[in-house]
Amino acid sequence: MTDLSITLLQTKIAWQSPKANLAHYTDLINRIGQPTDLIILPEMFTTGFTMDAANNAETMDGPAVKWLTEQAGKTGAAVTGSLIIEEDGKYYNRLIWMKPDGHYHTYNKRHLFAMAGEHEHYEAGTERLIVRHKGWRICPLICYDLRFPVWARNDGAYDLLIYTANWPEKRAYDWNTLLKARAIENQCYTIGVNRVGEDANGFVYNGDSCVIDPGWLCTLFHVEKVEAVHTEILSAEHLEEVRQRLPFLMDRDNFEVNN
Repeated sequence: MTDLSITLLQTKIAWQSPKANLAHYTDLINRIGQPTDLIILPEMFTTGFTMDAANNAETMDGPAVKWLTEQAGKTGAAVTGSLIIEEDGKYYNRLIWMKPDGHYHTYNKRHLFAMAGEHEHYEAGTERLIVRHKGWRICPLICYDLRFPVWARNDGAYDLLIYTANWPEKRAYDWNTLLKARAIENQCYTIGVNRVGEDANGFVYNGDSCVIDPGWLCTLFHVEKVEAVHTEILSAEHLEEVRQRLPFLMDRDNFEVNN
């Protein structure tokens, strides 16, 4: 396993305007200006966090998925984020992990935010995704999943934990605290990528996108309130050192999650 270069895109999201959002992301990706292995977008990056699934969903052969394919091919990086997907008459808040060769993996958000009625419009996922990329094992999750540590529990399966989100400013303390907790308890690099700006429902988003060290309780990067494109290099050697010096994952509890 070698070092991994990751790029976070903390952006505003034009409400239910996929074309405008994709054009904006294209411009930001063009500005990265250095090689990267992974580009991470916010949750529902084409629309914002809308419950109008029927009028904003696309299929797996739709324009946003094609755009992900193009961007991954162009940059040579994996590109990931979630969007609204319709499949077999059901709607999903689906993370797509697009590889440079055009192949992809998917993860459907497990924990739907009932206080916003998300569970009334979307189907919950039942399987966690672990992706292998550049020698790293990566677990990508979505927003509200952050509040449920059992779902993220590292059973030795992954090295990097990612949360892509639309997490509102008024709960920023929770976001920042829980991301650190996930990094500590799972002994892994942890990344949170959130949006900024205000949506059509009046919710304000602070961003607070960050990269957190796997063991020394160090925030390697953090940005709030503004749009940002940031690339960080994750050290494979440092991760191994942390796990060798404090190998507490070997004492973890074993359990199974019932769907």
